[in-house]
Amino acid sequence: MTPDWEQLELDDELIDVLRAADINKPAKVQQAVIPAALRGQDLLVSSPTGTGKTLAFLLPALQHLLDFPRRKPGSARVLILAPTRELAQQIAEQADAFNETTELSTVLITGGVNYGSQHAQLDANHDILVATPGRLLDLIGADQYELDNVEWLIIDEADRMLDMGFSTAVKQLVNEARQLQQTMLFSATLESPGVTKFSAEIQKEPELLTIEPPKREKGKILQRWYQADDAAHKLKLLVRILETTPGRRVIFVRTREKVEELAGKLQQQGFKVMTLRGDMPQDARQQIIARMETYNDSILIATDVAARGLDIEDIELVVNLDLPKQADVYLHRIGRTGRAGKSGLAIAIVEAHDADLLGRIERYQKVKMERRVFDDLRPQFKFPMPGKSKKKKAKKKAAATKKK
Repeated sequence: MTPDWEQLELDDELIDVLRAADINKPAKVQQAVIPAALRGQDLLVSSPTGTGKTLAFLLPALQHLLDFPRRKPGSARVLILAPTRELAQQIAEQADAFNETTELSTVLITGGVNYGSQHAQLDANHDILVATPGRLLDLIGADQYELDNVEWLIIDEADRMLDMGFSTAVKQLVNEARQLQQTMLFSATLESPGVTKFSAEIQKEPELLTIEPPKREKGKILQRWYQADDAAHKLKLLVRILETTPGRRVIFVRTREKVEELAGKLQQQGFKVMTLRGDMPQDARQQIIARMETYNDSILIATDVAARGLDIEDIELVVNLDLPKQADVYLHRIGRTGRAGKSGLAIAIVEAHDADLLGRIERYQKVKMERRVFDDLRPQFKFPMPGKSKKKKAKKKAAATKKK
């Protein structure tokens, strides 16, 4: 039976905000994390996106600040690090929802924003700092900020943080937080040895929590793939998929250049598209996301900057026009759909040179993706099905060994 918020020993001012937002029961990840965090444990948490993870670390952090109020104004006592601007923005927005009832304050620091405005925010009294590592380290290096008051450190999407090369930056920030009492690392997967190694370097005997959400919290994502002969065939398949699947759609490609190239081609086909790239200023990126949320029938073309931290309601379809080289990145991409118990569709369009990547993704998920074809767009060439070439090689090797 799902417990009530009161059973998690949260103050009424936090519960009132939750209920006003129609969040009447804690999700599974919240049930597991909140009591452990309030016990003072270092935590290493594996939890999928879209299952209430942000509140799982925000609520105990807020409760800690209420239980142990500061004696005098100053800088942040809770530091939350996120790998992307979009994710940091979402976390800060959720924290801001509690400001009025708790009288606690949150500051957001990311790249792509004028330094001057951030200096003014940091000079004012604040309790929670949500930041991307690079910009925060820049401010500390310029003697514009100190982490002397930080008691709790929360790292969201630690696996992505490492993928983006922030390991050294985060370790430097940990060293700056001299009053640090507790750390929590959240990752969509702990499959990567890098995350557990990183945890061992900055945490003290963390409690491991692996959260598998119940079916009511777990959206169903149908995964399919189409074979493409070449780039021209790939575009035809993409156009057909977009024509037959209305709604909010996100298309992932590998490079910034490919984003603009594809946008031009789809516009020629009559589609209205938006683009999201890592080199965009923060205000431009926020405008794109706001526009995406405004229209029920919209298309966003993005690089992996949007694979994590992009939280737009009711995305019907995710298309992997270029498969990522890491299987966990694929999971984060398709996690933009099928969120909060809803269903979604994820489609990969695969050329021969990406067949091995498809096989790697299937093995990582332990899920066989359904192959589909359009009768009038059938591929003219065959390429080895994922995993088959390796099996053939293994059989040949075994046969050769037997003969010997």
